[in-house]
Amino acid sequence: MVFPQEFISLQRNLPTMTDERNFRSSYYEKVGCRGVEEKKSLEILMKEKPWDRVKLKQFCLRFTVPAAYRNLVWKVLLDILPVYPDSHQFVMEMRTDQYNDLLYAVQKMDLADMSGPRSQILLAMWLLELEDRKPPIFPESNCSSADTFIPIANTLLELYDNEVDVYWLTKGLSEIVKNMQKDLGKLKEAFQNMLEKEDAELYNHLIEIKALDKLPLTRWFNCCFAGVLDDTSLTKIWDKVCSGAPKILSFVAVMLIVTLRRNILRAKTEEEVIKYVSEIPEQCEEVVANKAIELWQYYAQPQNDQLAKK
Repeated sequence: MVFPQEFISLQRNLPTMTDERNFRSSYYEKVGCRGVEEKKSLEILMKEKPWDRVKLKQFCLRFTVPAAYRNLVWKVLLDILPVYPDSHQFVMEMRTDQYNDLLYAVQKMDLADMSGPRSQILLAMWLLELEDRKPPIFPESNCSSADTFIPIANTLLELYDNEVDVYWLTKGLSEIVKNMQKDLGKLKEAFQNMLEKEDAELYNHLIEIKALDKLPLTRWFNCCFAGVLDDTSLTKIWDKVCSGAPKILSFVAVMLIVTLRRNILRAKTEEEVIKYVSEIPEQCEEVVANKAIELWQYYAQPQNDQLAKK
């Protein structure tokens, strides 16, 4: 697979420490060692009773959660399940009963088109649980919570067959976004600072054509890039979001823009920029996620360690 020249340039500009670490990581992944060791490390954590939430967060902040365990780990991180593994089955049975009650009520009260998209049905169930007729508005950004809930639900429906899990995970991620609203300004500021640092030419061009402030950052952040990046790429990002580090979304936005720099530098209007950022080449999406994680881990690791202790 051949990637745009800008990826090669960016990689050359990253600190030497990151280059060395990423070279080792890539080598271990190719020979199949890294994933095996990470899986073993996670399995050791999961044998503890109760699970140590701080250690679990630290693992998720530093590594990619193995796909076989991601559903379970996310449910514990999002407080859908307790840290006591012996209670998981019972609690999940209660969650399933609540899901079924909500689904039954939505159907009987004709609150949703039961032949329509499943995400819309899940949204109706969530609103019933909240006792709201319409999706709540986030007052800090004046955005509808439906624009968070539905894209996230659609992504999770692609990842998991169990709609009970999808419902609870969507609720958990939506709650993170709700709590994140007060920090949207900081996320946007972090995006601009990092973009200027990593690619001054691109940053200045966006300012020159008055497109920097027109980028759909609020939408990207509020849906955690659901519907923007593919499902496989998103899971790596959401490992960090579920662990309490939504700041990674700023780094994802930076890498997305840098990925499209060639087209953006050709753009003469903000409308052209919006068009380009809406057309991400499929082969670049996983690279965006991987590079964003590398950049974020290098610059934010001390803060990540503090986050894990909360």
